Amino acid sequence: MLSLLLLAICASQAHAALFENPTSELLNTTYDIIIIGAGAGGAVMANRLTEDAGTRVLLIEAGGSDFMNLNISVPGLSSTLTHSKFDWNITTTPQVGLNNRTVAYPRGFVLGGSTATNQMIFCRGTKDDWNRFANVSGDDGWSWEKMIPFIVKVDSMTAPTDGHNTTGQFNPAIHNTSGVVDISVPGVSLAIDQRGLNASQELSSAFPFNLDYNSGDTVGFSWTQSTIHNGHRVTSATSYLAQAFNRSNLDILVNTRVTKLVPVGKVSGKPDLRAVQFAQSANGTVHTLQAAKEVILSAGSVKSPHILMLSGIGDSKHISSFNITPLVDLPVIGKNLQDHVFLGNPWLVNANFTLDDVHRNATLSAEQLELWKVNGSGFLGLPPTNQFNWLRTNSSVFSSLNTTDPSAGPTSANFELIISDNFASKRVALPATGRFLSIVSNLISPTSRGNISLASADPFDLPLVNPNLLGTEVDLTIMRSAIRAARSFIAAPAWADYVISEFGAFGEAQTDEELNAYIRDQSDTVDHPIGTIPFGLGSKGALESDLTLKGTVGLRVVDASAFPFIPSGHTQGPTYILAERAAALVRASLSKRSYGV
Repeated sequence: MLSLLLLAICASQAHAALFENPTSELLNTTYDIIIIGAGAGGAVMANRLTEDAGTRVLLIEAGGSDFMNLNISVPGLSSTLTHSKFDWNITTTPQVGLNNRTVAYPRGFVLGGSTATNQMIFCRGTKDDWNRFANVSGDDGWSWEKMIPFIVKVDSMTAPTDGHNTTGQFNPAIHNTSGVVDISVPGVSLAIDQRGLNASQELSSAFPFNLDYNSGDTVGFSWTQSTIHNGHRVTSATSYLAQAFNRSNLDILVNTRVTKLVPVGKVSGKPDLRAVQFAQSANGTVHTLQAAKEVILSAGSVKSPHILMLSGIGDSKHISSFNITPLVDLPVIGKNLQDHVFLGNPWLVNANFTLDDVHRNATLSAEQLELWKVNGSGFLGLPPTNQFNWLRTNSSVFSSLNTTDPSAGPTSANFELIISDNFASKRVALPATGRFLSIVSNLISPTSRGNISLASADPFDLPLVNPNLLGTEVDLTIMRSAIRAARSFIAAPAWADYVISEFGAFGEAQTDEELNAYIRDQSDTVDHPIGTIPFGLGSKGALESDLTLKGTVGLRVVDASAFPFIPSGHTQGPTYILAERAAALVRASLSKRSYGV
């Protein structure tokens, strides 16, 4: 219904807000700002910049406008989105750390970007994450304390779907209730929830209860907070764009790929990159529009570096090998790819019901969907987990490897343990029988670095994506410690009459060698790529601290590619927050200067 309402709103405006193709009206409009990509970063920028009625903005999205599709809106249907029309359908290069397997690399291809296809967990990042960003950029504005005003601009804590008393599930004192993105704790209680709480109490030294992991210190056992409201997924399209959709100074063009950025001249010897080239198909008409003031690149950690390389910006040697004329030599572009690693560890349990029943039983699943359609209630309105642990690896482990702790600091976890009321695996299908509890171990502070590179000079060919998952011995060691922590947690008395046994290959992996083989065979991506156009000082940074691209004029990058280190949390939240500060920086900049056209 919301998508129909928004379409009706834009139809009522003097300037239609939503374009399915580049009409003469759009092509003959002068835009102050052109934004590429409608994910977390791009949607924030579109919203905040159009708050100034005198700033005219064009937002270009490669995917479609069906952001209210049922499969997107229903949290419990998120698994259907990979390899769908809402996915870029990327597959990685063979991963050495995964026994040379390739893995699917889901990226959102619709208004809302990956906020429309992710698993909806909301994290702010930690005090140490943001302070590290400040240190490596030389800009105290990125520090935790300075970022708090931007954090609360995002945050809108709402009641859970079932309206239960949330006392003890989060700290309301540190949350806003009037931000843009609706967030809630789980709206349906599960039988395992009380057991998880009891286990945390029984093993409080190892798994201490943390009232609110979004306090800046994630470490411990917590209730999850998710971008879900009244049982519906909340995306950057249903939040930031929805607020801006009826503004006559915002136009949105969908189903359109930016093929390259085009210099329109030089300023102080630097290329002025305010022109954007785009097309709707490989054989379609190529159009060019020039922004009067600035271009914002928010195409994500895969596509943003891809667009830059196609434009001649990046490692000149690599770019030249595809007969693309180098424009700016920035070798770090595409070279700092970081991601979290997913591994589902299952236990067979003694239960009358788990979410496995919903996944197996088509009749039950249909009944749950009908219940969700009434008021967003039922199991399909849940996030993938109600509770999790954020934990640190003992420092002696890093000493034994002659290395330092890769996390940002003591408020940041090395790994996450996600408690799932079902069989959770990206490698193995749900068994035909049995009910399961899974602890998903998530490598949160990896040392591995991968890359994005060109496959061809054709902008409609996908780039090569190599996240280099489990590419170091350190990462493998952290994953082993995560599994041991998961086993310790399930060994608590709270689970004694519930858990029957470890299941399958997981149960067979006990020694370090067996664990290594199991981890490499069963791991996958958590779908959190960042860092491919990082801000930072010197040659390690492609961006200045204000997110402008070094060696250029008129271009800024605002998405998860800008992070120099992966946040120790799920990445949609930090990306929203980064974009809030970026929008403030752009608005301040626009008030001081303008480019001639």
